[in-house]
Amino acid sequence: MLDKEKWKKRIKVILSLDSHPGHISAGLAVGVFISFTPLYGLHLVLAVIASFLFRLNKITCITGTWVNNPFTVVPVTVMSYKLGRILLGMPPARIHIREFNWQFVKGHATSLFLGSSILGFIAAVLSYFICYYLIVTFRQKDEAMKEMMEEMEELGEDMEL
Repeated sequence: MLDKEKWKKRIKVILSLDSHPGHISAGLAVGVFISFTPLYGLHLVLAVIASFLFRLNKITCITGTWVNNPFTVVPVTVMSYKLGRILLGMPPARIHIREFNWQFVKGHATSLFLGSSILGFIAAVLSYFICYYLIVTFRQKDEAMKEMMEEMEELGEDMEL
């Protein structure tokens, strides 16, 4: 388990990336959306593919997939399933999760994909704006970062490596 200082260091690395805040935030948001899908075991692969296809920040896209982890996967799946059933006009029945595999997903696919798409979209939008705000706030406090932000705004583009 990572201690508090290591987490702070990792967050600072993301906030300090040499890229426009929108580019960094978009990568995170897409990763968060992917993390909500019931495609268990494929989140990392999908994040890498999406980051290349849509030219997203690879680090933050992969990081976004960590939102849905072994501690959150059961509550997210249950909420997705219930929301999906409600949106399909069915009563929010209990779901019995024995293991996360394709047989499980196949039996509940419509409800799971619908519910996870809605929840994933909401989480992605929230994560985009939170990440953007944190990056801008962090960079305003550091003089070198502040200059980089101003230069990006003047150029109107990312400062890619």
